[in-house]
Parts: sequence; structure tokens; C-alpha cells
Amino acid sequence: MVGSCVDRSVIITGAGQGLGRSHALEFARHGAKLVLNDAGTAVHGVAEEIRAAGGTVVVSTGDIADWHYAAELVHTAVDAFGQLDTLVNNAGINRDRMLATMSEQDWDEVLRVDLKGHFAPLRHAAAYWRERAKSGGSIAARIVNTSSGAGLLGSVGQGNYAAAKAGIAVLTQIAAVELGRYGVQVNAIAPSARTPMTESVFAEMMAKPADGFDAMDPANVAPLVVWLGSARSVAVTGRVFEVSGGDVALADGWRYGEPVAKRDRWQVDELDAVVAELLERAGPPAAVYGA
Repeated sequence: MVGSCVDRSVIITGAGQGLGRSHALEFARHGAKLVLNDAGTAVHGVAEEIRAAGGTVVVSTGDIADWHYAAELVHTAVDAFGQLDTLVNNAGINRDRMLATMSEQDWDEVLRVDLKGHFAPLRHAAAYWRERAKSGGSIAARIVNTSSGAGLLGSVGQGNYAAAKAGIAVLTQIAAVELGRYGVQVNAIAPSARTPMTESVFAEMMAKPADGFDAMDPANVAPLVVWLGSARSVAVTGRVFEVSGGDVALADGWRYGEPVAKRDRWQVDELDAVVAELLERAGPPAAVYGA
């Protein structure tokens, strides 16, 4: 154990495989006490691996988008370890379709698991920390959400997934402001890594190299998540970090643009020149993935 999270109680959702599994192993290596959530059974194998290395872990299987289960998950951490310090919202699914062929179910399932599955545990954790703060408790809590480049820039064939991930990015910014008064910092990552989800969509890009540095290994993402989930990240909040391989960057979102202004209402025929000026001044936008 190397100690950046010794005695911190950490919930990780979607911990059975991919990024969640890597996060769990790295948090355990840094001394965290873990509650691992997943809808499937693979999470038990992750837990056994952690216990075999001397770590402390509790498994909770369930639907993270279920309101009552999300509350139960927070209580599990508090009951097991006396408190909750860090929530890592990682669970997600994809149901990729072009918009013209996407079904209502494709849309609803992804928004439910990916976006509501972030909000539900965040909300119950926030309520727990709020009550602790009101009773005079000392709090250095952390939430790490999982957005995506698809949510920041868009991705062809992933309208549902991108909408959910964009929602997670702005939810992160709002939560950072609302929860800061209680001692809670909220950040997000937009990772690029090899997972069962990305392998099915970007097989060639995610393929493991024959030798050399494996840039798409999900273990490359985990150190940043542990750092954000630890006391080391003090005063860092409301940010979205892109992370891939050995690269870490800040994603800088929407900003107010400099307006073309007059002290009256614009007329339709005047807006040709106004919009042309705005577009020329702004330059081309970043490309949508797959465009």
C-alpha cells in the first residue's frame, strides 16, 4: 500500500471490469477501503483480487440508476467504514445507433444508466455530506464523474451516449458549486481506454499493441482518478480532465462569446452579416468524432 488514500472510504460504481476494475485496484493499492458496485458478478473477482493483496473491500451488486438502491449503496459505505469520503461514478452502457434509426428504448436505457446512474448516488452522497456538515463534521469529500470525449465534442452514431455524457459534464460543474459549501469537491474525467464498451465500437484503435507502451490500457486512467479522489486534489473542483495513455489535459467548456451588439432589436435581414462576423471571429469548431 502506498498511502494516498489510507483510511478513505470509497464507492466505485461499475467496478466489475474495464475502467472501474482498474480504479478499484489502484485505490486499493493506495490504502482505500472500498465499496464496489456492479450489476454483474465479475465484481466479486475484483474484490477477491483486492483481498488477496491485503485490501479491504465490500461488494454491492445492484442497479445504480435505481433511486432506493443508490441510497442503500451510500449507507453500505457508512455502515461498513463509518463514513464515506469519495464517490467514483463510473458505471455506463452504450446502445449505438444513428439518430434516424435509434429506438425510444435505446435512448431511455442509456440516459437512465449513464446520466441518472450518476445523479442518483451523487444525490444521496450529497445529502449524507450535507447532514455531516450541518452537525459540525469535518469533510474533505470527493466525487469523480465519468464523462467522455463524445459528450464534450459529440460522436456520430452515439447521440444517446453523447447526450448523457454531456449531461454528466455540466452536472459536475453544478455539483461543484452547490456542494462546495459542505467540503465536497466534484470533478470529472473524459477518458480514452480499452474497455468492453470501446472495444465493440473502436476495435482497431483499442487493440493492444504487440510490444511497447499500451496507451489504451485502462490502468493508465486510474492514477488520475485516485488523485482526484484523494486529499491531494485540494481546491481542484468543477473541472473535466481528458486522460488517455500518458496524456492529461483540461477540457475547457463553453464560454460566453464576444457579442456583436447594437442598442436595438436586430432585424432578420441584418443578421446575415452579424452571423457571418461571429463565425469568422470564432473560427471552425472542433470536429465531432466520426464526422
